[in-house]
Amino acid sequence: MAEQHRLSSPPKGLMRLAARFPIVLFRARLGWLLFGRFVMVVHRGRVSGKARRVVLEVVDFDRPHSRITVASGWGRKADWYKNVIKTPMVSLMYGTRFFSAEARELSIEEAYAVMRRYADKHPAAFRSLGRMMLRNMPEDIDEACKVISETLPFIAFEWE
Repeated sequence: MAEQHRLSSPPKGLMRLAARFPIVLFRARLGWLLFGRFVMVVHRGRVSGKARRVVLEVVDFDRPHSRITVASGWGRKADWYKNVIKTPMVSLMYGTRFFSAEARELSIEEAYAVMRRYADKHPAAFRSLGRMMLRNMPEDIDEACKVISETLPFIAFEWE
């Protein structure tokens, strides 16, 4: 019988507040304190049209191809994910730099390659985040990368 890989529930209460604290750092132009591991995405609400902000962990920063890749840890139900799918033009703040980009969802194959590089580069963070986002995460790294890339949507923010 195949093992079920379900997404964990998003944080609530104080944990949600703590998860949103990095937005305060970025808005105060202190995002560089997060060591380049996070990006603030300013996107448009799909219903309200208002500017919305989310800080996401950078899974991959591909400087030569002007691309930052993130994963939607709470799947396709995350509001920021739904918003950037509807309106892909966003603004990013990465470190001290602020620029425009366009969102594009990665294929499963692209997501696997990105996730594998992340697992190799940040093994402790990979295990910790994987267990937080997925229930029953496989111990084998290749299998875990496969499950994550098949379960979570990955978004690449690209610019010129």
